[in-house]
Amino acid sequence: MNTENTKAQMRKGILEFCILSLLNQREMYVSDLIEELKKGKLDVVEGTLYPLLTRLKNAEFLSYRWEESTGGPPRKYYEVTENGKKFLDELQITWNELTTSVNQITKNY
Repeated sequence: MNTENTKAQMRKGILEFCILSLLNQREMYVSDLIEELKKGKLDVVEGTLYPLLTRLKNAEFLSYRWEESTGGPPRKYYEVTENGKKFLDELQITWNELTTSVNQITKNY
């Protein structure tokens, strides 16, 4: 079994939660999101991020606004909607329950 594949799948599973958490702190442009995710050791490329942002927007968990850029095309800034905040609250509860369970199960490892 490939360890790297398993680790990648684990990261992908929490990426949505991390993105919503970051955007709940402040609105961000895609490159801001990538930078923040990298700080947290989650290396994500634009090709992974854009489809996820589109899904979250279509689910009405995110909205965006366009802002003119001084050095190129307009930029799309994302923020969490009220529905997104409710969803994020649910994810936080699930994350807390999951980490407690996993820590309990793996504590003697």
